[in-house]
Amino acid sequence: MDILLIGGGLAGLAAALDLAGRGHRVAVVERKQYPFHKVCGEYVSNEVLPYLRRLGADPAELAPAAISQFLLSSPGGRTLSSPLDLGGFGVSRFLLDDFLYQRGLARGVTFHLKSTVTDVAFDPATNQHRVTLADGRQLTARVVLGTYGKRANLDRQLQRSFFAQRSPYLGVKYHLRLPGFPRDVIALHNFADGYAGISAIEEDKLCFCYLTSRQNLKRHGTIPAMEAAVLAKNPHLREILSAGEVLYPQPEVINEISFAPKQPVEQHVLMCGDAAGLITPLCGNGMAMALHGAAIAADAAHDFLAGKTTRAAMEMQYAQAWRAQFGARLRVGRAVQRLFGGPVLSEAVVGGLRHWPGAVQALMRRTHGTPF
Repeated sequence: MDILLIGGGLAGLAAALDLAGRGHRVAVVERKQYPFHKVCGEYVSNEVLPYLRRLGADPAELAPAAISQFLLSSPGGRTLSSPLDLGGFGVSRFLLDDFLYQRGLARGVTFHLKSTVTDVAFDPATNQHRVTLADGRQLTARVVLGTYGKRANLDRQLQRSFFAQRSPYLGVKYHLRLPGFPRDVIALHNFADGYAGISAIEEDKLCFCYLTSRQNLKRHGTIPAMEAAVLAKNPHLREILSAGEVLYPQPEVINEISFAPKQPVEQHVLMCGDAAGLITPLCGNGMAMALHGAAIAADAAHDFLAGKTTRAAMEMQYAQAWRAQFGARLRVGRAVQRLFGGPVLSEAVVGGLRHWPGAVQALMRRTHGTPF
């Protein structure tokens, strides 16, 4: 095998499509069976459209929502709004990931579904990786991409520094119907120790996803109790929680979301998407970054596989390109998150930004890229 991708999310699926299209033998290991839901804001900046079209995966086929406006509220309900420079689209991961998976199958990508990687070892003698699955199978590949998302047991096996640090954050996602919600708006609503995003996806559905602290949940015992006691203090969230029709019985939940810096290359594995670094949901650009990271990784891996560079040069090329593209975005995202940590500061920031629209536009530009 030329390329093995550990994880079949956006970064893994896009990189698989890209590399298979360049004639490489590609395999993806994914622990679930498509289609499936994921904790995700499900908004994508239009900066990704040229790349997806080059991959033969134009999301227009999925009839996504077209999003052109941004709304931000403070915990008390004060709002500011701004147009989105590039705009974006809303589509569920349930639909989008399966769409890319089907494209990958058609392009000859091999998928090992309902499978988990337990070990990755690089052999300098053969210049290849040996990848061990939970069922005992072993796969070999010339290049391995870590595209498995925010956190996995593989991070422990690779001894990644961030994995040893507990993270206070958890994420919760629902799909809703809420008559009257504008389908061209992505809204971010602040509350004590967290913030929630809501925007339209395909059909008449909305994605409602929020980040909060484990302490909030521990204090109130259950997700519904926490939502009633904490989120609902923001009048916009109170309306969403009371009037929204939940479309599946239990929310999707993920724990230990870490925004700590990560390395883009670990033990000769190229990390991509959230495995390489996670931007705060308040900045709303994680899906676009995953796709852009896939493009960068595919370029570096292709040059190595085609004999144009050495392994060391591939790893350096990827790490430098990744940091140049995303390093500043992640730093700005972490700084913005700190501005919205508590109700008093959040009220002050939203109140100030209402009278400084240029600053809002500048922050959005600093956390978004350009078409690629």
